[in-house]
Amino acid sequence: MWLSDTQKIGVGLTAFGLFFMLMGVMMFFDGGLLAIGNILFLAGLTLVIGTQKTIFFFTRRQKRRGTICFFVGILLIFFKWPFIGMFIEFFGFINLFGDFFPVVIGFLRRLPVIGNILSAPGIAKVVDRLGGQKLPV
Repeated sequence: MWLSDTQKIGVGLTAFGLFFMLMGVMMFFDGGLLAIGNILFLAGLTLVIGTQKTIFFFTRRQKRRGTICFFVGILLIFFKWPFIGMFIEFFGFINLFGDFFPVVIGFLRRLPVIGNILSAPGIAKVVDRLGGQKLPV
């Protein structure tokens, strides 16, 4: 399945958003970088999966707590409380996107260099806990 041009732009925006959030955390919770990262991440997510699916994803009943924490964290970052906002946003992020972790870890394990690192004896136990059970193959 090929990505449309809009989805390609969305992937780029999402990647830049994650990069800016990482840089914001590395720069001791710089509010400006975190705010730009959040805007780019949300815009990219919307372009990748579409407006209707994004609204449906964030308004699902079983993900209500994650959605509230995620957006309250973003608002706190915008209102110059980046340290507290980032932790609340991270909690919401885990609640919203936690179902995708096994898929992401399974994908990362198939990559040449990263897969070998994730399969190392000490690291494999931690990764298995984060990603769920290892499939018997």
